[in-house]
Amino acid sequence: METETFVGRVVVVTGAGTGIGRAVAREFAELGARVVAVGRRVGPLEETADGWPGVEPLVADVTVDPEGIVERAMERHGRLDVLVNNAAIVVSGALGAITPEAIAAQSATNLVAPVLLTQAALPALRASRGVVVNVSTSVGQRGWSGNSVYAATKSALELLTRSWAVELAPAGVRVVAVAPGAVETPIGEHSGLSAEQRAAVRTWQVAHTPLGRVADPREVAWAVTRLASPRASFVTGVVLPVDGGAVVA
Repeated sequence: METETFVGRVVVVTGAGTGIGRAVAREFAELGARVVAVGRRVGPLEETADGWPGVEPLVADVTVDPEGIVERAMERHGRLDVLVNNAAIVVSGALGAITPEAIAAQSATNLVAPVLLTQAALPALRASRGVVVNVSTSVGQRGWSGNSVYAATKSALELLTRSWAVELAPAGVRVVAVAPGAVETPIGEHSGLSAEQRAAVRTWQVAHTPLGRVADPREVAWAVTRLASPRASFVTGVVLPVDGGAVVA
């Protein structure tokens, strides 16, 4: 039986210091890829790479220097086959309490950065007939009370996925997305939620997930690598829910 392989291919994963990004970087490395793991903090990136020789940390802020990220990846490896736009932030706030700063920060990381990073990577992706994988959220297809700006940025990322898939198809570049549901990651803690608030969010998520549990980040990583696989060569423009059935419930 033919197995998945990314031997000889180079993958850039943003937000690779924790959670889904860490799992994605390691999954690609396990399948033979050389992975450039991008994040803002050296400590978590080193943890991602620890014990994984195929993973190379690259400390960079996707909102500051997207061109530099691509340049350094190309300097190291001379090619780029897969770009995973995973980096994202959540700043909770109900309508009436949303600040301009919260809107700007989420838009910059979750929406503007993927646009500019993908744009910077285009020459390399065209040369390799590569793949862009955007990481969205299943909640963006339903609604998320108190986090509407975050959900809106992810919904916009899904529209970009479909638009770029059509735009880049003549160049042989595929663009796909995954939309995770409830996943065991530290994003709630990073967004400033208290332990009690995080527990309440988890309770709500599990109650609205037909499979009745939270996903392991590796389950999302599996979907990312399969969509990026050369064996998925006729798949583009798709947004794949990885959410235990939450979207259809």
